[in-house]
Amino acid sequence: MGTKVLKVGIIGQGRSGRHIHGNQLLKMKEHYEITAIADSIEERQQIAKREYGCNAYHTWQEMIENEKLDLVVNAAPSHLHFEISMQVLDRGVNVLCEKPLAKTVEEVNQLIEKSKKSNKTLAVFQNARFQPAFIQIRKIIESGILGRIIQIDFTNNVFARRWDWQTLQNSNGGNLMNTGSHPLDQALQLFGADVMPEVTCIMDRANTFGDAEDYVKLILRGPGRPTIDLEISSCSAYPRHPFIVQGANGGLYGSSQHLEWKYFIPEEAPPRQLIREPLFDQNGNPAYCSETLNWYKGSWDITTCSDSMTSISMEKNLYSMLYQTLVNGVPFEITPQQVRQQMMVIEECRRQNPHIYAG
Repeated sequence: MGTKVLKVGIIGQGRSGRHIHGNQLLKMKEHYEITAIADSIEERQQIAKREYGCNAYHTWQEMIENEKLDLVVNAAPSHLHFEISMQVLDRGVNVLCEKPLAKTVEEVNQLIEKSKKSNKTLAVFQNARFQPAFIQIRKIIESGILGRIIQIDFTNNVFARRWDWQTLQNSNGGNLMNTGSHPLDQALQLFGADVMPEVTCIMDRANTFGDAEDYVKLILRGPGRPTIDLEISSCSAYPRHPFIVQGANGGLYGSSQHLEWKYFIPEEAPPRQLIREPLFDQNGNPAYCSETLNWYKGSWDITTCSDSMTSISMEKNLYSMLYQTLVNGVPFEITPQQVRQQMMVIEECRRQNPHIYAG
């Protein structure tokens, strides 16, 4: 018996629909077939016909009415994600929606209920969950060698001016909704998806030509949890390392391409006890605490990874997992409930920054 091939329709053939989803699905023909696309631009329709060998429609409604699809990829503009996903689920088709899934917690709630009612899968394209560097960071943290994790920094900084539709609030634009969906998803996975964090957020507009923020400083805290420092800035001429982890026994830093970490083993450290009197050196001069620790070091580089851990595996791994969900009923790792937590954080960020989000 051959492998079941799922028939896919893609809504939108812009940067995401064509360059991410279309390109990845073409590489997985043993599992997926691009049967149709929907895009209002005639030129994009013709390109899709040539590249995918599929049917092309002006609207997504026409595509669903005329095709028998197992999955619809919703890569429409961000502000249309909620409405389209709701209607596709209502018509009895599984949906993979690009980020951001929706604009509010209430919209996410409605999508979850619609997915349950229609008995169809609602998957979200949070592919950074499968970023090789992030997977490696999780392994290091979970191994325990860094000790209790005190703080984790996620930094996505550049110096850039931007003037397209993704700088507009009514298009679900801005650095937090647009760029931030991925690092915030990673951050909440390390913080813990079982509880809502305490949120402190500062937003600003610096180099954007739209009305949404292009600077975000977000702190997530909670009892017994690491402090998360997430920064997304378009006014940083000297960017920091994208990942920094501070632990009681060591730390880690690096990027999506390279990571380094070091740690000491407490049992090997010189014995110490609290001294309440002033410290003096051998010459009787005031002294600071000083000791020599035996540091162990490690590193990871994406160029030395196996094929399954290269950067292109982010999309491949997500689509492979989605296939198992749709064909074999394996639970999808990225749940709408997790995205709901993400949206709760974003709503609180908006509430704390009325000078940006007055409504």
